[in-house]
Amino acid sequence: MKRKLFTRRKLLKLGAGSIAAGCGTLGYTFFVEPFWLELVERKLPIANLPAGLRGRTLVQISDLHVSGRVSSDYLIESMQRVKELKPDIVVYTGDFISLDEETEVQMEKVFPHLPKGRIGTAAILGNHDYGVNFVEEEWAQRIIASLADQGIPVLRNEILELGGLQIIGMDDLWSGEFSAEKSLIRYEASMAGIVLSHNPDSVDEPGWGNYQGWVLAGHTHGGQCKPPFLPAPLLPVKNRRYSAGHIPLGDGRDLYINRALGYLHQVRFNVRPEVTFFEMT
Repeated sequence: MKRKLFTRRKLLKLGAGSIAAGCGTLGYTFFVEPFWLELVERKLPIANLPAGLRGRTLVQISDLHVSGRVSSDYLIESMQRVKELKPDIVVYTGDFISLDEETEVQMEKVFPHLPKGRIGTAAILGNHDYGVNFVEEEWAQRIIASLADQGIPVLRNEILELGGLQIIGMDDLWSGEFSAEKSLIRYEASMAGIVLSHNPDSVDEPGWGNYQGWVLAGHTHGGQCKPPFLPAPLLPVKNRRYSAGHIPLGDGRDLYINRALGYLHQVRFNVRPEVTFFEMT
């Protein structure tokens, strides 16, 4: 039986095919997936949920990273898609901005388009909302003031009740302002409640007491680039379990990590941007 030898022409075709595939993957990674928003739909079972909230929608939006790096047109178009679905409650889990020379201009363009819930809206801060070094209170106050202009309250270790649901908003872990204990002082375990906490590592901090329920987080972007069937190689968390999606914590708490709407760098692979539509049950 004769062996079929690779000719120079076959090798050139193989090489050209490999280059084309590589260019296609790079093009997809940089110019397609960063803007291919997925509206994720999930059930959100909440203990003691009032009858008036059963079947209602709670939308989580996280990590917009408004700046010169993220297309304002993409963010505004995404916000419009959310508005058209008329959510009942909207929660934002931090990192509204990434600080650069265009951030303030982009905030003026994007923030007026932020969706609000028919019942109510709440937000928390992320590390980037505290400026470049993540500890600049001046920038945190600017974000809070800009969101207040849009009718969106920011919770800093506080509780806001919306339609009988306690929204427990924790401040950012890296800012040094996080306090689970302070956040939960007025928490009523006999009432429905969920926690918003930007950094998933916060669930491993002390002070959670008897809280049992959901913790909605962001921060990781799901790693932004993830090889198929393998964990994301780069995650900004200590606990490598905390990548994306639903993670039962085994102590009565359930963590959900949103994959982010925006990005720090315009690159995504196998980790599409996400807005999460929860049906409360």
